[in-house]
Amino acid sequence: MNVQYISDNLGNKTAVVVAIEDWESIKKSYPSIENVNEELPEWQKDILDARLSDLNNPEKFKSIEYLFDVLDEEI
Repeated sequence: MNVQYISDNLGNKTAVVVAIEDWESIKKSYPSIENVNEELPEWQKDILDARLSDLNNPEKFKSIEYLFDVLDEEI
C-alpha cells in the first residue's frame, strides 16, 4: 500500500492520503469503515468524558493483576 503523509509546520503527521484502489480494498475488508465519521451517541460521549476526567485521578485506576484476580473470583 502506498500512502502519503501530510504534516503540519512542526513536522507532526496530521493526515494520510491513500490511493483510491487501496481505499476500495480497505472498504471491502471493513464494510463498516464508512460509518467512522458518524456522530457518537450522547451516552458514549458521556462515558468518554467520565473516563477522560478519571485520568486526573490515578487512584481510581486498578492494575491488570487486580482485574485478573477479580475475574478468577468470578469463575
